[in-house]
Amino acid sequence: MNTLHLYNTLSRKKEIFEPIHAPNVGMYVCGPTVYGDPHLGHARPAITFDLVFRYLKYLKYKVRYVRNITDVGHLENDADEGEDKIAKKARLEQLEPMEVAQYYTDRYHKFMDELNVLRPSIESRATGHIPEQIEVVQKILDAGYAYVSEGSVYFDVQKYSKNYHYGKLSGRILDDLLATTRDNLDGQDEKRNPADFALWKKASPEHIMRWNSPWSIGFPGWHIECTAMGCKYLGETFDIHGGGMDLLFPHHESEIAQAQIAHGIEPTKYWMHNNMITINGQKMGKSLGNFITLEEFFNGKQKNGEKHPLLDKAYSPMTIRFFILQAHYRSTLDFSNEALQAAEKGLKRLQDAKKTLQTLSAPTAGTNLQPVPTLEISLLSTFCKTAMNDDFNSPIVIANLFEAARIINSAKDGKTQLIKDNIEALKSLFDVYYTQILGLTDEADGNNSELIDGLMQMILDIRQQAKTNKDYATSDRIRDALTALNITVKDGKDGTSWGY
Repeated sequence: MNTLHLYNTLSRKKEIFEPIHAPNVGMYVCGPTVYGDPHLGHARPAITFDLVFRYLKYLKYKVRYVRNITDVGHLENDADEGEDKIAKKARLEQLEPMEVAQYYTDRYHKFMDELNVLRPSIESRATGHIPEQIEVVQKILDAGYAYVSEGSVYFDVQKYSKNYHYGKLSGRILDDLLATTRDNLDGQDEKRNPADFALWKKASPEHIMRWNSPWSIGFPGWHIECTAMGCKYLGETFDIHGGGMDLLFPHHESEIAQAQIAHGIEPTKYWMHNNMITINGQKMGKSLGNFITLEEFFNGKQKNGEKHPLLDKAYSPMTIRFFILQAHYRSTLDFSNEALQAAEKGLKRLQDAKKTLQTLSAPTAGTNLQPVPTLEISLLSTFCKTAMNDDFNSPIVIANLFEAARIINSAKDGKTQLIKDNIEALKSLFDVYYTQILGLTDEADGNNSELIDGLMQMILDIRQQAKTNKDYATSDRIRDALTALNITVKDGKDGTSWGY
């Protein structure tokens, strides 16, 4: 059984990964809050922990991978106050909150599938685990580390910090938190200290999503869902807890505190955090309004059908996946068209080499070319394995695949020769690392987007002509056929647009 070196956020160093229940591994990753389409920032943690999931399975670990769906909708303004994001979306669109959550959950799945992200072993929804969350809150109350105020329940951070270190994961100091926490938010007067966080919130009359509890009709706080669901499916402590760097504080910090009091033990052995995707040096995200959805990346267009102002062209799902894997998961990754186009070219180089490899055969007797040393090729596999064992270092794996591509192209050009064992070793290298572990596929690299656009415009022109001729049956038949292909057609005052 292999052991891995992981960078553990808690210890700030690489440690040897030795699963608690080897060969079984439990991994919990914080998933999306489903109130809008997934963007590039959502793709990074999904691809990062897909890489971890794939490699652990390759090493023959039995992995239970749990990823949550936040369909309650945590609150704005420090996650305790403001308006539930899902409820807000439901109010604006005059839908039930669960309609919003289901629609965007389906959308999330659609785009993750296109990125070839494997589904987790268990995908748990916050709304399906309200009793478990209430149970954890009650345990914390019974232990004396929470209090009820005006029907809401708050975690007593100051009391906790007398016996434990709230801030150990993020390196924060409680006195600094108390000094910098905003004290002018609604509901702060319910708290004993500004740094206390909500375990349960009493619902205001206009709040749509609400459940019965011993304390009030209300809804769970943001942090409690992961503590409850992680314990339910992986036990009181498990091997890996992952998520984006933006969740390190306060979400994961609060998870540690909740689990320590409710279960008497920290929730996980290894904390793994992927870094952010930035645009012009600033985090890409919905709250900042600078995000680009995956649909816009794949189409190169905005929802209204107009060219996206930040995109030079459309980029395929595999280009996006390759772009993300080219950087180590702990490093920041800055979006630019130049970087994406470089990734597109690099991916095509590997795709072409992989295709060429299928056409190569061992030379016949009598050639004067020196064969590539077998050791040189076998070392590529060793280097890839070493890189993956070193905190999932995908950029080094990709660098070795490029070296393999150079060897393949040299043989194709007649500069060197590959014996049968060499060819089989290279095929194995690509099958294991390109396909199984990096999760790359040989889909088109996005150059067909102009052809698709042209075909769609022709179809829409035919539909418009049918409408002009009052041939509504043909017009509707075209629309329904496109809908069956998951292509949405929208008629507006500025013309007809389409999208996936």
